[in-house]
Amino acid sequence: MADAASRAEQRVALVRDRPEERYALAREFYRLAAGPAHRYGHAELSFTRWSLGRGVLAPESSDRPGSAWWRAVNERLLRDKTEARLLCDGAAGTASARSVEYWVDFLRGPAPDRWYRAHNASIVAGYLRYEALAAAEQQVERFMMNVALLRVLFTHAMLARPRLALGRFAAALGPRLADPRHRTVQMFLDLGRSFPAEYPVPLPVAETILDEHPLARMLDYGVIAPRLPALYAYSAASLEEPRLTTLLDAGVPAYAWPHEDRTIWYLGNTGPHLGAIARASGVRLLWGRNSSRGWNSRRGRDGGG
Repeated sequence: MADAASRAEQRVALVRDRPEERYALAREFYRLAAGPAHRYGHAELSFTRWSLGRGVLAPESSDRPGSAWWRAVNERLLRDKTEARLLCDGAAGTASARSVEYWVDFLRGPAPDRWYRAHNASIVAGYLRYEALAAAEQQVERFMMNVALLRVLFTHAMLARPRLALGRFAAALGPRLADPRHRTVQMFLDLGRSFPAEYPVPLPVAETILDEHPLARMLDYGVIAPRLPALYAYSAASLEEPRLTTLLDAGVPAYAWPHEDRTIWYLGNTGPHLGAIARASGVRLLWGRNSSRGWNSRRGRDGGG
């Protein structure tokens, strides 16, 4: 009889080119979970629905092919969860990855911090494994990948290390908003509130950044950005994945991102209100507002996207 890892691979292979069935498999994990574990799927399933709507999970054979990178990272998450479910149900074998072990821990003792650790371990494993696929994507898509990563790491820290994530706001916000059992967590993890629901994104990266919803931009630049080095260091330790810290370049997101383009990240760092928000939470803005001028003068180099 095949072990849990092989069976999980076979199960995921059946839905690989069927986006709606990918979603059904993700939802099934929570619907079939015993006890309180079924309450944890809100943010993940919301993000998957957004991905479906954008078309990034569409197969290469589709009239409008999706993204090889988004499909691969989604598949890693599905495979880890499916293998953990099989192991908990008595299938043969041992966990094939640390991320699977974390999902087993979650299923055997559901808790908010355990969910984040399992989910983020699978996502980070996918990011690290498929960086070559990410590099083939448009610049604007790679920008969104980095935002998705820093948001999910931040939301975990909101729950597990609220002072690190929110400073003086920790007592008023923190764990209550980040609890994955509640729909409020979607405010932080649903990129549909921040970016276009199209693939490929039709706008150049500068317009996409500046069109981000003002509240989302305040979160990304006023609260999260000044904390990125500490946030990635905490997440690397929590997930036992030291390579995670290499996805920053002197505090700037750097996943599939060349050093010469790092100043693009400063584009959204505009307005005195962002500095005020950062100071109110106990930090200072990490990136200078004027640092993007050099990039603006050459933004047409790769078509802006």
